Amino acid sequence: MATNQACIDQLTASGDYRIIRRLEPVDRYHADSGAEKHIGLYLDTECTGLDPEIEKVIELALVPFEYDAEGRIYRVLPAYNAFQDPGRPIPPFITRLTGITDAMVAGQAIDPDAVGRLLEQAELVIAHNARFDRPFAEQIHPGFEGLSWACSIADVNWNEEGFEGVKLDYLAYKHGFFYEGHRATIDCQAGIELLSQTLPSGTRVLKRLLDNAGRTEVRLWAVKAPFEMKDVLKARGYRWSPGGEGILKAWYKDLPEGEADAELLYLNQEVYPRAVGVLPMDRFDAKTRYSKRV
Repeated sequence: MATNQACIDQLTASGDYRIIRRLEPVDRYHADSGAEKHIGLYLDTECTGLDPEIEKVIELALVPFEYDAEGRIYRVLPAYNAFQDPGRPIPPFITRLTGITDAMVAGQAIDPDAVGRLLEQAELVIAHNARFDRPFAEQIHPGFEGLSWACSIADVNWNEEGFEGVKLDYLAYKHGFFYEGHRATIDCQAGIELLSQTLPSGTRVLKRLLDNAGRTEVRLWAVKAPFEMKDVLKARGYRWSPGGEGILKAWYKDLPEGEADAELLYLNQEVYPRAVGVLPMDRFDAKTRYSKRV
């Protein structure tokens, strides 16, 4: 090991090489500081596809860990990992991606009691792409619905920190480590390792995530906006909702609550041929964000 470190130091000092290390999961990041601690759950699912309306979870991992309000991570607690039989063959491309075969999941099931015990302790669930994982998780156990959620993609502002991508393996590489991905538990362990790092701005990754996850957002619906304004709305960051199941059919934009009045004024002055006044708004916080239920 000493010889390896000497080689690493020599190569790094040359300025011509950058050394990255294989992730070795640890059970503690910080010594106990006496700060009030909370329990977070880093979650990852492997599924038969992307659409939670028709696809099934085939693997779930939950890795609980202690953290404080300043983004320090303390103990990493024992993980829960389980396969689940989707009741139909796993698509070949999913097996190629994850290594999970029909034989591995045959007759297997996620234990709702074990999941429930972890959820009872947790204050926050984190996933790398919570918009994908949360709808699947809520199908597994109703306890996921009442918890606060955060996303280690959307709640960190990676682009503002100078990163050109947000995939977990890319962010791991940029922070000096690599891992064998696309299996649920190791993806969670890599996610926690990433949260333990410090951003170029000097802020802990987890601290930035906590601050952003605590925000309240507004979804502003530009209902009955003139068709000829669709390109203007797209350029301004609006997305189209086709509607259905109680959801409006209209252009919409998610933005911080404090910016809603200014955006509403813009729509009234620049998009609609005459002022329409107040438009529909939905409010989202950490308990509702990324869920398909709202």
